[in-house]
Amino acid sequence: MSPIKREFSGFAKPLQVVGFIGTKKGDTERGPMVRLRPEDALIRLLMPGELVRVISDRRSELAELQVDEAVPKGGAILRDVAGAAVTEIIRVVRLDLEAPRQA
Repeated sequence: MSPIKREFSGFAKPLQVVGFIGTKKGDTERGPMVRLRPEDALIRLLMPGELVRVISDRRSELAELQVDEAVPKGGAILRDVAGAAVTEIIRVVRLDLEAPRQA
């Protein structure tokens, strides 16, 4: 089983990227972040401020989770996630830090 598929636990419905924020050097808030509606975070058992994995067909990246009522249901807004595109389908999953590493 691939390492990425092993991270899925329970029901992790795909999300659609509905917005992208690209920051510049000198911006006060920078770095990978994903913003979800509270209900979408809850169904994934994710907490605000938690480090999560954003998975697409092309890549997987770590990002901080923020919760925002203004995000449409089933949508996600990404900041500084390399290679992401608006309308792309992604999954946001909790990190499994206790899973054994494969050699």
